[in-house]
Amino acid sequence: MDVQMLTVWIRGRFQQLRTARDAGATSTELAVIAGALLVGAGLLVAALRTKLGEKIGIINGG
Repeated sequence: MDVQMLTVWIRGRFQQLRTARDAGATSTELAVIAGALLVGAGLLVAALRTKLGEKIGIINGG
């Protein structure tokens, strides 16, 4: 999954929702945006844990 593409899409869609006010922002759309943010955060945590695990492995393994 391309995180940059996801970020650009979220920013663009959020800007559209802000401009339109309530003229089309459904709870489903907001839930999808929130879900995308959670997925992005989960990917970031997974990447950090993997990188940290590699570093600790190098330190402990010598």
